[in-house]
Amino acid sequence: MLRRELLGVRSRWTADDIREAGRELAERALELPELTRGRTVAAYVSVGSEPCTLALLDALRARGVRVLLPALLPDNDLDWGEYTGPDSLTQVEHLGKMALFEPSGTRLGPDAVTAADVVLLPGLAVDARGMRLGRGGGSYDRVLARLERADAHPRLVVLLYDTEVVARVPAEAHDRPVHAVVTPSGVRRFPLA
Repeated sequence: MLRRELLGVRSRWTADDIREAGRELAERALELPELTRGRTVAAYVSVGSEPCTLALLDALRARGVRVLLPALLPDNDLDWGEYTGPDSLTQVEHLGKMALFEPSGTRLGPDAVTAADVVLLPGLAVDARGMRLGRGGGSYDRVLARLERADAHPRLVVLLYDTEVVARVPAEAHDRPVHAVVTPSGVRRFPLA
């Protein structure tokens, strides 16, 4: 029910609102020490009413950061490829799911994410504990489990709109808190992550 409510709010955003929020979000994110020091960042290309990530991806790349983007596999796991600019993206229709922008170059394998210094996560909300509510497909739960199995400890940062920082989201035993949330108006850190 919470997912439907949050998606309903997002559906009222205009394309201009989304672009402006994305520009502001990129400015805030680029101030993060994690992104200043990080050499490899796993990110994603926003779709629909998600906070726009393209300005952030291009700014990271301009800084010389290696940006990895996901490609959805048939089992909902994620493979990864390198972002080298807008021309390196292709729109992929996934049966029964939304169309996604994915890297068109060489696939690096699902374990490529374990080399990231920072993982930027999509979501619908985050709560005061740092628990992230995703869309429910489980793709990023698999990423987080893969990081744990590999004993990799990148900084986990979720990108959201201001209204999506809420008091509490449902969490299950496998859920892990994020280190920070970036919204158009600022950054909030979660020390228990």
